[in-house]
Amino acid sequence: MKKLIILILPCLAILSLTTCTDSGSGTSSTSSTGSNVTYLNQAWTEQDRADYYWGTQGSALVSYDIYLALQLANSFVLFNGEQNSDNVGLLTEANAKYNPDNLPIGITKTVVSSGQFAGTYMGMTCAACHTGQVQYQNQQVRIDGGHAGRFNPNLWMRLLLASLEQTINDPARFQRMLSTIQQSSSVNEIDLRNRLIVDTAYVKTLVDKSWTVPFEPGPGRVDALGIIHNSFTGVYTGLDANLRENTGPVKLPFLWNAPQSAWVQWSGIAPNPIARNFEETLGVFARYNLMATSEKDGLFKSTSDIKGMIKLENLLKRLAPPKWPEDIFGSLDASKVQDGEKLFSNNCSGCHTSFPYRWGEARAPGKRFIENALVPLSVVGTDSTQWLQGAIFDPNKVTLTGQLSSYFTGNPQKVSDGEFFGVIAGSEMLNRALASAGPFSSDEIGEMTNYASAIPKSCSPQLTYKAGPRDGVWATGPFLHNGSVPNIYELLSPAAERTKKFYVTREFDPIKLGISMTKSKATDYLFDTSLTGNSNAGHSFQSGSGAGVIGREFTPTERFALIEYLKSIPNTAGRVTPYGGPSNPVIASSDTSWFNYSRPFCQ
Repeated sequence: MKKLIILILPCLAILSLTTCTDSGSGTSSTSSTGSNVTYLNQAWTEQDRADYYWGTQGSALVSYDIYLALQLANSFVLFNGEQNSDNVGLLTEANAKYNPDNLPIGITKTVVSSGQFAGTYMGMTCAACHTGQVQYQNQQVRIDGGHAGRFNPNLWMRLLLASLEQTINDPARFQRMLSTIQQSSSVNEIDLRNRLIVDTAYVKTLVDKSWTVPFEPGPGRVDALGIIHNSFTGVYTGLDANLRENTGPVKLPFLWNAPQSAWVQWSGIAPNPIARNFEETLGVFARYNLMATSEKDGLFKSTSDIKGMIKLENLLKRLAPPKWPEDIFGSLDASKVQDGEKLFSNNCSGCHTSFPYRWGEARAPGKRFIENALVPLSVVGTDSTQWLQGAIFDPNKVTLTGQLSSYFTGNPQKVSDGEFFGVIAGSEMLNRALASAGPFSSDEIGEMTNYASAIPKSCSPQLTYKAGPRDGVWATGPFLHNGSVPNIYELLSPAAERTKKFYVTREFDPIKLGISMTKSKATDYLFDTSLTGNSNAGHSFQSGSGAGVIGREFTPTERFALIEYLKSIPNTAGRVTPYGGPSNPVIASSDTSWFNYSRPFCQ
């Protein structure tokens, strides 16, 4: 197979329900805890949801039998059980047909049939961080592809490690695990203990080195780019000098319209889905080898599942943004919607669009992608930590190459993070993984890369944040890239008037459009905007001008009118944005109202 050159940028993912039987048309189901869950029409079938919830992408964190039999630390409760999943914010869904082991959404079974990593594992997939559930007056509304605002990944990892360590150190707990596993399969006690020791050491290394944070980020947030950097350049290379503390936690983003978009990530730097998703698996528990001395010895091999990634991306191409359910959250005020639409058009649409969106120049015949505004940090004025402290954006040659130096021109001992990822993750690992999973035709390569090879190599957005389409944004609070603003009302206000500390809760606020800030559970997280990476500055509507002031001050009446309009989009349930663009697109580069028309990010 001809070697594939993949454009890869430094980029960088409770209730137990009965089986859902709808075809994506807004039906409801009752959980075992008595709370109703409504599934909105987002154009997915039950099969689509199951494939997304539990389809593997090659993540291989812990042996599968160990995970299923593992008890939560200081408890007899199963780690995989509903109680623990609810505490850490994972959604659960009983589905005997598609989920016989009652895995939480986004926790998967990965089978590696051969090679150095052969085994059956528990892993994580994008659904864990990108499936939302909006709660209002004990009613639950599922948001597929949405912001997983309940899930606390850092807490989940720490609890997993504590549970594994206790099982190693407590003979009685180990024997209970052994007995539980032997009820359904034959297992050798010595082999089980050895695997437990290896898995525990692996999780401990990730917690101690990849997931280091200065403070608890809370639910719905994680410094994914930092974790990926630490795992890839530090843990798997053995080069501890490359490790950095994760200081830039960001909100887990929603995914509808992501495959149709020219650029993704909050920073707007990733145009290539397969490269982006491959790197994501390297941070979210794929196992791989960067320490072997040669390919014959396993160098560059990984458990990443290319076909699984392609399947998940194709599912997201068919995902519609969620339509406001008036029967649950209240009817829309048509007059306010009309007023809000005018305000949005005059004040917001230069950066944010709504259906049918703006589209870029064709990357291939019939293949256009949504052009979101990429707004410089100096303009929008929001928290800069991800850009200015994140290792992955550091242009300096500070990343050690160690035993991999020969794969870089001139055998340098240090390169930039972008170069390290481009060469090792892209040219070496991803291309090999594609060759192994293939062969793929040029058309298939184009589809899985969003035809990114057509983008000029000089076009690499710097110090920008993406202003994405607003359809379905009503379901994605809190707001800004770091989740520092609890509701849309405050987002439309002068930054100085925003709440400085607030509780992140599971309850929806349909009036100000976001999360309720009223503490109702002991586990509700107190968000402090004074901490590093937590600033709620910028994106301010106020009198005057300057960095972070993006528009005039709105009256309260105007803010609520804008909120009503945002509730109203999309105005059609189940409407999927066509991949490749509509037949008569609005071309961004010809639209003088588009922010980047006068301030292009590609020179």
